[in-house]
Amino acid sequence: MWKERKKAAKRLYEIAEDQQGFFTTKQAKAAGFAENTHPYHVQAGNWIREHRGIYRLASFPRGERPDLMLWSLWSRNRGEVAQGVYSHQTAVTLQDLSDVMPAKLHMTVPKSFRRNSEIPRVLVLHFADLSESDIRVAYGVRVTKPIRTILDLLKGGDVPIATLRQTLNDGLRRGLIRRSEVAEARKRFAGNKQVRSFFQKVAA
Repeated sequence: MWKERKKAAKRLYEIAEDQQGFFTTKQAKAAGFAENTHPYHVQAGNWIREHRGIYRLASFPRGERPDLMLWSLWSRNRGEVAQGVYSHQTAVTLQDLSDVMPAKLHMTVPKSFRRNSEIPRVLVLHFADLSESDIRVAYGVRVTKPIRTILDLLKGGDVPIATLRQTLNDGLRRGLIRRSEVAEARKRFAGNKQVRSFFQKVAA
């Protein structure tokens, strides 16, 4: 019995290690921890309950942005695959394109995304079916690439055009955005007057 518990603990650690110490109820069960033992591990101080169905190993060092992994796991589907991609104002900050820290976390989820429970107040959800080419990884979670982020903010209209144009030019100058990505965006949204006008004044 002791050996089985040790093996289960090892399996859970391996899962949590890739998720900054976080894991879900289903992942704990898959590792070998029966669901009726979960309250014990919380009371014993082995696990910390971060949200409904999401825990963190108490012994695991806290990362720089644990909140990002927490809400990424919150967005998982029934297959335990995270659906959310950090985007808009949050993605700009995470990719060092701005030093502004938005009050809430912006996340893009598929149009088919549904939750029976209330959406956490810390999150602002945007619904769109992203292409994998629009996504990269930062802080261990999925984030929209800078060019997609700028286009999303342009469409949203919450950030001044001049600010977005400066952000794009800075991203190009620092190598965070490739000119081939700009060319692709021009082609992809050639029929969009707003996008076409935006790119006309971008540095050559």
